[in-house]
Amino acid sequence: MDKPSTASRFSEDSNSNPNVHRPEIKPRDSRFHEHIDNTVPNSPAQPEYSNGQEKKYGDEEGLALGSERRRVVEKRLKMKLDGRFSILIVIYSENYIDRNNAAAARLKGFEADLNLTDTEFQTLLSILYVGYILFQVPSNMLLNRIGRPSLYLPAAMVVWGMISVLTGITKNFVGALLTRLFLGMVEAAFLPGALFILSKWYKKDELSLRYTILYCGNLISNAFGSLIAAGVLANMDGKLGHAAWRWLFYIEGALTMFFALVAIPMLPDFPHNTKRGFTTEEIRVAQLRMLEDVGEIDQDSHEEKWYSGFIMALSDWKIYILMLSLTACVTGLSFNIYFPTLTKTLGYGTTETLLLAAPPWVFSCILALLNSWHSDRTQEKFWHSTWPLLMGIMGFIISMATKPTNKAGRYVALFFQAGSYAGYIIMYTWMSSSFPRPPAKRAVALAFMNALSQTGNIAGSYVWPAKYGPTYVKSYGVVLAMFVATILLNIWFRQILVSANRRLEEGERAFNEHGDTLEQAAKLESTTVKDAQQMQRGFRFLI
Repeated sequence: MDKPSTASRFSEDSNSNPNVHRPEIKPRDSRFHEHIDNTVPNSPAQPEYSNGQEKKYGDEEGLALGSERRRVVEKRLKMKLDGRFSILIVIYSENYIDRNNAAAARLKGFEADLNLTDTEFQTLLSILYVGYILFQVPSNMLLNRIGRPSLYLPAAMVVWGMISVLTGITKNFVGALLTRLFLGMVEAAFLPGALFILSKWYKKDELSLRYTILYCGNLISNAFGSLIAAGVLANMDGKLGHAAWRWLFYIEGALTMFFALVAIPMLPDFPHNTKRGFTTEEIRVAQLRMLEDVGEIDQDSHEEKWYSGFIMALSDWKIYILMLSLTACVTGLSFNIYFPTLTKTLGYGTTETLLLAAPPWVFSCILALLNSWHSDRTQEKFWHSTWPLLMGIMGFIISMATKPTNKAGRYVALFFQAGSYAGYIIMYTWMSSSFPRPPAKRAVALAFMNALSQTGNIAGSYVWPAKYGPTYVKSYGVVLAMFVATILLNIWFRQILVSANRRLEEGERAFNEHGDTLEQAAKLESTTVKDAQQMQRGFRFLI
């Protein structure tokens, strides 16, 4: 478990001899960081020592941790951040609506008008994830390098909104295939970029709830996307000579571009370079919060190569375990792509089907918020990610065991299945807390794991062929197995972090006597010597 204080782990040594201190950390101990000093604008000063006592960061301005002024400024800062980042919920909702509107369009002539076979429709769903996977890591590396998410993310949003509109004018399979491929390439910028920018402003004990609020944009899109689709498909057929499903792409793409323009003045950049909407005091507190969270300012060195974070991320083998777990989980969640089709098995018309598809996602959003709030309070990840997956397994079993004529039982099962997203979201927060520093490594780690895990969506696109309907027993068997694999891989990942925490404790005890053990610790954790030194100061991976 994570320890809140960066100094508490050394209390035994410092109490026994107050005049004994650790060697001062030199600014260039790490090639991947710029140490905090007074030459960096808006950055907190380095710790100073006097009479055997460590001076608190920000103490000279009355912003030391626990001070009344600090509490006031920090509360105001977080309120501003929560307000400004609320636009990310809308963007993520539009992201998923534009990604999944083909499933709704399928109910009103999309396949027939384009003369698609069942396999071709599945290919349209899966091809999006090819571009989505390939471009996430380069996009996040570029975002970290240019440091302007307030412009980068809305620009990407405008482009994918245009592509969504163009999907509405396609005449055949090839045209639709190309628009879906390019849509995935551009949408790749958003989710890893959003996760990264949130991790630059919020501490790790605040991220679960914020990530969940962000991900509610996804869950809400399943609810309100169905409601929008119901209204458009029911009322726009034949308007201006266009089919209803074409209007669906036109309207939803236009909404995306509108909200992109709204996002530009709302989104901040990073704590070290944002220029509007915050006072100097608030920026200083934002940087202090990141320093106190791990013991290092959250900023890369300007001297480093652009690929340094890439190399560090791919050399950390922990990434591959969590990536496999996320991939299995995403495959298990593939019912989301076909949710209107699964709801259709209840036997209702198109409008009723789309309306019935909304409540399970509202339930999922509420459940995810409560689960993440409790995860932040308890600083626990494994069990908070596991029990929703077990609930999803129960939903799969109910769907396999009941006939389509049992409408009540199968509809309740859809609620359980949608609720399993609450566990998947906790796994996202586990990514940030497990690969915290340096920022370049974290940017690549978040994008790499999210990108590769989306291969689960490619596989999942072929798990639900029409020939398995209306019971979809074989499909439910596949996704059930994927959830079981996810839980087993999470157990393995948790044990890795438990062992890592044990090594950190041992390193703290040996640090005064054997400073050279830092090199070994750095190698074990796939980080720099300086990061290993900072991690000795009370840092613990969340498990």
